[in-house]
Amino acid sequence: MAIEPVIFWVFSTILVLSAGAVVTVRNPVHAVIFLVLAFFTSAAIWILLEAEFLALALVLVYVGAVMVLFLFVVMMLDINIAPLREGFVRNLWVGIPVLAIVIYELWVVVGEKQFGLDKVAAPAGHAADYSNTKELGSILYTVYMYPFELAAVILLVAIVAAIALTLRRRPQTKYQDPAQQVLVKRGDRVRLVKMAAEKKQ
Repeated sequence: MAIEPVIFWVFSTILVLSAGAVVTVRNPVHAVIFLVLAFFTSAAIWILLEAEFLALALVLVYVGAVMVLFLFVVMMLDINIAPLREGFVRNLWVGIPVLAIVIYELWVVVGEKQFGLDKVAAPAGHAADYSNTKELGSILYTVYMYPFELAAVILLVAIVAAIALTLRRRPQTKYQDPAQQVLVKRGDRVRLVKMAAEKKQ
């Protein structure tokens, strides 16, 4: 028996359970930790699919940077957990039908009728010197060159828009003027006082 299917089912089970815990636990910090676990298990599955670059990018970018930022934001906001516990049961009648619809859609898309070893064969293995990063870069900058550049432009516009919204003028807010700061002289900020020396008593 091959070990790859066993590893896949183990990580898939952990991924599904951790993803479910993200939306069911009531403590926001615990939800972030379960999301980190989901990212790690997703990276492990991608490694099984020989997508090492995507797995490393997921761990370094999302787990190493984004999730740490989420964790600090959640801890600094000091979210009151009591209202979250009150609204969970009240909105359960809406969440259960939505969950059923999502499960049905997933079954239709990735169910046994569309996927499986009889419909889609397992990918062929590659040699030890195969570079997933090189293959991804060659496809990204040849076949998908224009969509990649378009996505970069959209992200640039989003960054500029976010900065513009953040820097809007608000009343009762103090601002610094660098042009006025560089014109300040020493005599305007520092006053030297000369005092006579005193003898110790």
